Amino acid sequence: MLVGLLKAIGQLSDPRFRGLVWRALAISVVTFAGLWALAWWGIDAGGDSLAAWLGAESWWGWAVEILVALGGLAGVLVASFLIFPAVMGLTQQFYLEDAAARVEARHYPDLPPAEGQPILEGVKDGVDLALATIVVNVIALPIYLLLFPPLNVFVFYGVNGYLLGREYFEVVAVRRLHRSRVRALRRAYQGRVVAAGVVIAVLMTLPVVNLLAPVIAAAFMVHVVERIRRRAGAPAVRAA
Repeated sequence: MLVGLLKAIGQLSDPRFRGLVWRALAISVVTFAGLWALAWWGIDAGGDSLAAWLGAESWWGWAVEILVALGGLAGVLVASFLIFPAVMGLTQQFYLEDAAARVEARHYPDLPPAEGQPILEGVKDGVDLALATIVVNVIALPIYLLLFPPLNVFVFYGVNGYLLGREYFEVVAVRRLHRSRVRALRRAYQGRVVAAGVVIAVLMTLPVVNLLAPVIAAAFMVHVVERIRRRAGAPAVRAA
């Protein structure tokens, strides 16, 4: 697995692969800028309404606006940390296929062309991952807050490692295999898939590194899928 991760990072020497990183970065910036603007608008409106209800001329109103702004800022930062993997899952359709193709061309030139995944199916997978990640993390948030470090960290990466490993494995593997075969392989190699997901989750929560993580994660999972596919003796393309 470490070899696959190092190969994925080494892929950054490919100019066309770096172009995909810039594409993913631009998508991330635009997406989060929109989410932050929407969140700040809601915080500002909520603070004004609460201050007006308490009395705009009183010192309470001023204090409440500041407290709401500070609390809202903290909430936005925490939420951004929690939903970053979800947002990346939602936008993966814009770069995953190209990233996988670049990795295969460099490291697995013997492979026949992949059939790929239909666009609508890929979008659905991205939406499913985003919703699952958000819902599960919201449900698990009290656990993250109540447990002491490092237990809450282990729980966070365990939960998100499972979700990210499952989804990334399926969206990469389904390019070559029927979904039923993909799910059977995922269940048979569950430990390896979850471990790969934990690696991806860690990459996506490290400052600066997380800007490169979406494309590196896709490349890394190609290596994981290929190792599992070859070990299981699965075909390189879908059977007719």
